[in-house]
Amino acid sequence: MIETIEHTFEPVCDRNSRILILGTMPSPKSREYGFYYSHPQNRFWKIVSDLYGQKLPEGNIEKTEFLLRNRIALWDILKSCSISGADDSSIRNPVANDIGGLLKKTNIRAVFTTGTKAAALYRRLCEKDTGVPAIALPSTSPANCRHYDYDSLKAAYSTILQYMEQS
Repeated sequence: MIETIEHTFEPVCDRNSRILILGTMPSPKSREYGFYYSHPQNRFWKIVSDLYGQKLPEGNIEKTEFLLRNRIALWDILKSCSISGADDSSIRNPVANDIGGLLKKTNIRAVFTTGTKAAALYRRLCEKDTGVPAIALPSTSPANCRHYDYDSLKAAYSTILQYMEQS
């Protein structure tokens, strides 16, 4: 069933953020938990905590602290859309968040998107406004497990570390 969803999460960022990671729209599980990538089988938090050699953050406060401590900004491309569950391929009527406005208020050096649909939406809806091309990363969704095992996903995400080393 397709429903219209309004994005209600604020971006997680501060003046020290150096990279921005963008998904499409929070999944039903993430909306239920009130935070990004909250589906228990989503591999996002495991990947980034392993990349940084840090304890897996649990709960929304620990996840926020992890992001800010590691200078990672996190948000989604869409402010609203029509979608069926968590199926990005069903997205219709997308309306973008103000990514350009966020970039102007921060020291973000690179933008990353998670998944094919996020990359396409960013290019179509945001890149002209931001003037910053995004680096496409694979989705950490459990639906992407057959295409990317944990090690190949972690290897793909390791590219974010080079933008941190430039600080």
